[in-house]
Amino acid sequence: MRHARTVAFHTLGCKLNFSETSTLARSLEEAGYARVRVEERPDVFVLNTCSVTENADKECRRHVRRFQAINAEAFIAVVGCYAQLKPEEIAAIPGVDLVLGANEKFDLAAHIEGVEGKLTEGKAIYGAIKEVKRFVPSYNANDRTRTFLKVQDGCDYFCSFCTIPLARGRSRSATIAETVEQARRIAASGVKEIVLTGVNTGDFGRTHNEDLLGLLHALDLVEGIERFRISSIEPNLCHDGIIDFVAESRCFTPHFHMPLQSGSDTILERMRRRYDTALYSERVQRIKERMPYTCIGVDVITGTPGETEEEFLRTHTYLRNLAVDYLHVFTYSERANTTAVRMEDTVPMDVRRERTKQLRILSNKMQRAFQERHMGTTRKVLFEHGEDATGAAMMEGYTDNYVRVALPYDAALVNTVVPVTLERINGDGHVVGTITRIPKDAPLLT
Repeated sequence: MRHARTVAFHTLGCKLNFSETSTLARSLEEAGYARVRVEERPDVFVLNTCSVTENADKECRRHVRRFQAINAEAFIAVVGCYAQLKPEEIAAIPGVDLVLGANEKFDLAAHIEGVEGKLTEGKAIYGAIKEVKRFVPSYNANDRTRTFLKVQDGCDYFCSFCTIPLARGRSRSATIAETVEQARRIAASGVKEIVLTGVNTGDFGRTHNEDLLGLLHALDLVEGIERFRISSIEPNLCHDGIIDFVAESRCFTPHFHMPLQSGSDTILERMRRRYDTALYSERVQRIKERMPYTCIGVDVITGTPGETEEEFLRTHTYLRNLAVDYLHVFTYSERANTTAVRMEDTVPMDVRRERTKQLRILSNKMQRAFQERHMGTTRKVLFEHGEDATGAAMMEGYTDNYVRVALPYDAALVNTVVPVTLERINGDGHVVGTITRIPKDAPLLT
């Protein structure tokens, strides 16, 4: 396939996938390919798939058809979680030329170069997931303000509803020293915020006799980065040491995202989660005691097998009474080869979706209340970019504790951190305010 010299990527799923897509793109650029947009009729399309989306198979087929409509002669490669789970099925999709498993995707350039021309039949190259042991550091490089840095991959938890261990393998990571070197490389590019991401971020370092807290201490010393943010951490791994460190840290933001999945201990046990609601409540209380202004986000799944109306109401009540600030709500969908898919007491899909709707309404109320509690306070905002639908220039950014702020565009402020006094919530649900000129070392209101 040596004549092909342009490539376009499309990524489905989580921030981890986006960070890996950037790494794959850099590897192809080093091999001589020019990265272009999907609409520019590239010679090669690469689809990075997700297994968590409700309709993974339909999404995969839809994008393959779209690629073919743009350039019928293009070479189409499919990678990612769904590619590891269903490689042969994907290879049989008309138009797909190459499918690579979890280990093989990081050799994408070599695999594409090893194929002569567009194939009449798709080729799947993959191995057993238990053999996937190497960790490949990844970070996205198309945003000069914020970068997602993969610090951990895989998972050893095997929750009853989840395919991630089957798609990504066992938990693994680089060393602290190697990860810090990646952070320094990102800092040299001018990025101001790094978000640490992984499948089970709190499990970092175990195979090297290191841990996440050690990594946080080391990253806090990296020059050039204004902020570090932990994307998600399991409540059983979010121990006092991590909470206390963030409270005193130079760069780590007061923002925690902790998966809960259910407010019913019965359902948590069926899910094979490694905590109960008492532990979760204790973690939330500890965070808010140390940092009352902290934003806490929660993952919740509705409609898992066995979730009766009573169990759902227990979750709803639990969340209403919990000092958290927004929810990421997912509707349960069956996944092949998981324990949950074999359970008989399934919840009808219309009931699942109605429960999801109710929790999203609750999340909107939580987020609004969190914003309103901050009116009149001053917090530092890292400004990015943005433009509203009418064409009037705006810039957007987030406070350290994850309040979304929008102000009239000022090029001098993009990719800078400035104090803003938060004044009101606009019709788009963004907070607006006034840039506050205060002495550099003056404390911010909390």
